Amino acid sequence: MRIRFRIFLLFFLLILMCASCAENPTYAREDILLNFFRKNEVTIAITDSGLGGLSILADIAERSKNWKSFQKVNFIYFNALFSNQGGYNTLETHQERVSIFDSALNSLEMRYNPDLILIGCNTLSSIYDDTSFAKRTQTPVKGIIDAGVNVAYDALKAHPESKIIIFATQTTVAQNTHKDQLMKKGFLPERILYQACPELAKYIEEDYRGDETDMLIFAYVDESLQNISDRSDPLIVSLNCTHYGYSLDLWKNAFHSLGVEPVAFLNPNAKMNDFLFRLQFQNRFKITDTSVRIVSMVEITKKKKESLGSLLHSLSPQTVEALQKYEWEKDLFQWKNFIKNQANPPHPKPTRPTQHKVYKSDNLD
Repeated sequence: MRIRFRIFLLFFLLILMCASCAENPTYAREDILLNFFRKNEVTIAITDSGLGGLSILADIAERSKNWKSFQKVNFIYFNALFSNQGGYNTLETHQERVSIFDSALNSLEMRYNPDLILIGCNTLSSIYDDTSFAKRTQTPVKGIIDAGVNVAYDALKAHPESKIIIFATQTTVAQNTHKDQLMKKGFLPERILYQACPELAKYIEEDYRGDETDMLIFAYVDESLQNISDRSDPLIVSLNCTHYGYSLDLWKNAFHSLGVEPVAFLNPNAKMNDFLFRLQFQNRFKITDTSVRIVSMVEITKKKKESLGSLLHSLSPQTVEALQKYEWEKDLFQWKNFIKNQANPPHPKPTRPTQHKVYKSDNLD
């Protein structure tokens, strides 16, 4: 009888484990991450729908050299943008976005066999769970949503009377993941506001401090403040697209020009990497050797390389060198067959920054 009971108990526990894995395959699975940390050499892939995630790559590449958890770390930056004519936010349906990102992830895993995938993109992190890749991969995957929610949680707790404006892409706003998770943590929905920023990432990539970027940021800040009746309440600003932090000074200037001084500007990018730097694995080796590759299916123009290169050079010269020598792989992954309306491929709706009364040159220092 005891033997039968033990067999039944083991079978029951096995079912529970399988159910848990099915609900959360490898997304933040601690047991798989521990196996990752025990390796001597690892390949870490960072993917984004564009170049916003380069700030995440630059941060992790330099911190890895100082932390010395691994003998060697090979970094692959996999640009999952499929067309310079329009990205995931210009697609007509959620299924199109999911299918194309699923195709990109499959290619990433097949070509580069990473030990860890970081989704350095709020848009793609918000749709990851809906991909087939998420249900079948054995590769640990970490998105940026949790980092954004955690920094927002800390800020809202620190300022109990505050409201937060989450600036993000249309897809991130539509998915509503940040607000849902913050409400589950006990915050009232009226404290959490969204502001969608169509096409802003494109302008930031072209020139993160340019006049058009400046005017577009001003327009979205101005629009977001229309939803706040009492501007004397403490305000938190959260930049929940990995591109947006590149233009932090322009965000600050825009709020200042409109007479609002937020108590905090949040950028989850660096926070996303913190889980990789655990004290128990620090200084496992005397030196950590790193290599960096950047691959992209779309062309990265000279203007983009110069703009972002000038910004990132002080943080990680190695990342900037890889950007200058990026690998242009025109068949990196399939995407056209997932577009429902082949006659009208994705193309951004025209959004030109409109002139406002306050310009960058008018802002107070």
